[in-house]
Amino acid sequence: MKYDFNKSIERRGSGALKYDGLKQWYGTENLQPMWVADMDFATPDFIIDAIRQRLDHPIFGYTIEPERYRKAIAEWILSHHNWQIEHHWISYIPGIVKGIAMAMLSLLKAGDKIIIQPPVYHPFRNVAAHNGFEIVENPLRLTEVGGYEIDFENLEAVTDPRCRMLILANPHNPVGIMWSRETLSRLADFCHERGIIVISDEIHCDMALWGKQHIPFASVSDKAAECSITFGAPSKTFNIAGIVASYAIVPSEELRNKFFGWMSGNELNQPDIFAPIATIAAFEQGEQWRKEMLHYVEENICFVEEFCRENIPQIVPIRPEASFLVWLDCRALELSQEDLVELFVDKAHLALNDGAMFGVQGQGFMRLNVGTPRETLHQALRQLQEALDS
Repeated sequence: MKYDFNKSIERRGSGALKYDGLKQWYGTENLQPMWVADMDFATPDFIIDAIRQRLDHPIFGYTIEPERYRKAIAEWILSHHNWQIEHHWISYIPGIVKGIAMAMLSLLKAGDKIIIQPPVYHPFRNVAAHNGFEIVENPLRLTEVGGYEIDFENLEAVTDPRCRMLILANPHNPVGIMWSRETLSRLADFCHERGIIVISDEIHCDMALWGKQHIPFASVSDKAAECSITFGAPSKTFNIAGIVASYAIVPSEELRNKFFGWMSGNELNQPDIFAPIATIAAFEQGEQWRKEMLHYVEENICFVEEFCRENIPQIVPIRPEASFLVWLDCRALELSQEDLVELFVDKAHLALNDGAMFGVQGQGFMRLNVGTPRETLHQALRQLQEALDS
């Protein structure tokens, strides 16, 4: 392997939310952070070199979009996800959660409802609620084999004419599901028939594990393309979340004119000087780094599974099909959610995401970030074992 993912890098004092935000979020700095969804691996050298090259020029004035920007995105998506997109379907957005908010504000009206499918990434709920929209829940159905699936029967039952938007995590966060073509096609048919806009958050799409293949929602049918907006970014895959390099893809001319027109009118579609540079470098030079990183993450997941099986059998990791986030099933501990969080934070001195933040369906679960050197991960699991043993 060319890249070293075992290297420990001190992040405290760098302004990293994951480390320097511990006091604010957990009340103490004396925790091993395994929560915020960025990785502890060094940002790849080809991205740093591309930014450094631009830093060599002494003027940072207004910039135009580089010619290679949309081309790099389109070629990456075609080669990795078998989806042919047109360049004019693409626009920069200043972050995916912000993009979801902008889609709501530009496409919905007062009184409209938004469907989410918990347990799911908590900003879906927050951004809808804070912008005054009513939230409709269609909880994922927990299967007998420990996985999750969309409950289409309940979806039909809870949907009414005021439901105008559904937010889809594809791949799913926090569970790590990669939705099948059949599931996505069925969802597209359902939403298209009822005039529901699907916002497909595909930020983890380039982190498919175990040979899995990501399927973009809009690629499954003409109906899916007509009723959806896709959001993506290189940020999770290449560990550049601090460089806001998100983009939207909108095949539908009607949706595109409304959404892109609203963003353009508010000057929210203009990237800073470094976002396109980082995106181009990632998508043109990043394949070897991506493959090696994913292999290391897979080994980390296997390590967690084996450690829990041998030392903490009451905690069962649900193997993700994508990303570096592992959904820990802690229900066998038979603890209240408050006591479960106390176990991890106060006794094991670990900062994980409380499963309940993803919805009440997340009670009994915790979300673990394994995008970290293996020794760090091992130490965290030892702390958890010792806390349980005591």
